[in-house]
Amino acid sequence: MSGQPSTSATTQHEQDRGAPVVEVDTRPANSVAATKETLEDYTLRFAPRSYRTWSPAVVGVSALGGIAYLADFSIGANIGIANGTGNALLGIGIFALVIMLTGFPLAYYAARYNIDLDLITRGSGFGYKGSIVTNVVFASFTFIFFALEGSIMAQGLKLGLHVPLPLGYLASTLLIFPLVIYGMKTLTKLQVWTTPLWLVLMVLPFVFLLVRHPDSVGAFLSYGGKDGQGVSLTGALLAAGVCLSLIAQIAEQIDYLRFMPPKTPENTRSWWGWMLLAGPGWVLFGAIKQVVGLFLAVYLIANLPGAQDIANQPVRQFLEIYRDMMPAWLAMTLAVVLVVISQIKINVTNAYSGSLAWTNSFTRITKNYPGRLVFLGLNLLIALILMEADMFNFLNNILGFYANCGIAWIVTVATDIAVNKYLLKISPKQPEFRRGMLYDYNPVGLIGFGLSAVLSIMTFFGLFGETLKPYSPIIAVLVSLVATPLTAILTGGKYYLRRTDDGIAAPMFDEHGNPSGATLTCHITGMDFERPDMIASPIPGPGGEIQYISSLALSTDKSGIHVLPPQ
Repeated sequence: MSGQPSTSATTQHEQDRGAPVVEVDTRPANSVAATKETLEDYTLRFAPRSYRTWSPAVVGVSALGGIAYLADFSIGANIGIANGTGNALLGIGIFALVIMLTGFPLAYYAARYNIDLDLITRGSGFGYKGSIVTNVVFASFTFIFFALEGSIMAQGLKLGLHVPLPLGYLASTLLIFPLVIYGMKTLTKLQVWTTPLWLVLMVLPFVFLLVRHPDSVGAFLSYGGKDGQGVSLTGALLAAGVCLSLIAQIAEQIDYLRFMPPKTPENTRSWWGWMLLAGPGWVLFGAIKQVVGLFLAVYLIANLPGAQDIANQPVRQFLEIYRDMMPAWLAMTLAVVLVVISQIKINVTNAYSGSLAWTNSFTRITKNYPGRLVFLGLNLLIALILMEADMFNFLNNILGFYANCGIAWIVTVATDIAVNKYLLKISPKQPEFRRGMLYDYNPVGLIGFGLSAVLSIMTFFGLFGETLKPYSPIIAVLVSLVATPLTAILTGGKYYLRRTDDGIAAPMFDEHGNPSGATLTCHITGMDFERPDMIASPIPGPGGEIQYISSLALSTDKSGIHVLPPQ
């Protein structure tokens, strides 16, 4: 079984202790620490077939459980109050279209080749070390949204249990840590079992308003926002810019989708259906929640005196509707239960994905593996600081700025896959993530991402004039779409692969095109790893035989002596 010690390999490893290969600082103990998958959950590498025992449906439901967040309700309310219903609906439509188009190639690669978005990014224009910058962008996404969701939970605890906000922030943080320790095995159970109750509690108030107060639909559609300026391209793009801050959510979906089982003729329909629904399809649920959030906000503003200041708070939205349906004590109970379930479902995903992103970046920079749980704690600490700083009140500004960075990353990688790999055939079609096979830096992704992020952020802050300011998300998309293939053409694609031969004769894929489940022994850790994770070592064995090393061991090899030379 992959990741399990091999007796013969351990013996070989002991025989090698007097050889030069062990004298260098390879830190084998560091590599072994990263193989304790009960806690580490394949932080730095390909998810092996032996671990991926779930059905497509279980993986899909688990991934969709991660979009249970209530921030969509708040985002929908905020953009509608600021720009009116018409602009908000157009902005949400633009957001959904961009997410669907960019999310599909990323989700397919993750599910088909069982790698997370950082590993995809490495081979899709950024290089082995170049993707560190996008990993930091994603890690920032996870703690920003953890703080946002934790703030909503704290609001619910204050309203229902009179817990002071600072203590509520602390409680919403500490609650998550033990739930994320054991990774995917725990998260699948949590997401699957809590989803039915969450759906009932979320849908019930909306259906009630449609049946009991049908006139609320007309009020919603005619709502002009605080300024009442009507529908305009500027207003729609301002709304879309805030929504597009969620573009990096696809990376969290991928942290689940990488555990999809192999695609075979027997499961192909289920595999495609759940990949599409839980991958780019997450935005359909997100868009619906944003529309419902605005709908509830407009209803409160029209029917509850003084609701303008609280209409963007999801807990107040649901509480007020529940109060119209049932006794006050039950309404309060259900509102608190909904908030707590929602925040647990999304924040375990935020914390889990953030810990993977930070660990991956730190290990590649330092060649040292401290363990995923260290960065789980770091991510939660940063999120707690943001909550205590009351970031909820600056939501639109934070998300509008962040959207530019997220769009630049996601669109650049999606463009490399769709255009450079499939249309221009410049980028290698099969993803590569192993050290030694890739150049450290690839100008294709770095230029596409860098130009897109810098120009769109400058636009966002008005450096090109107030007229262009609302168009920063569109600029981010267009610059990535143009700069990424143009750089690939100008460089001839020569910076994608440092080598095309990994020194292993065994095939990488099975008869259905899935990553092979055959195993080889890593001579550093003495453990078996599946073929896609392995590469030949330039250091021969005692008898001159080829020795194999895992991508995991290579990531902590400080000397670089095990890295194959350029081909």
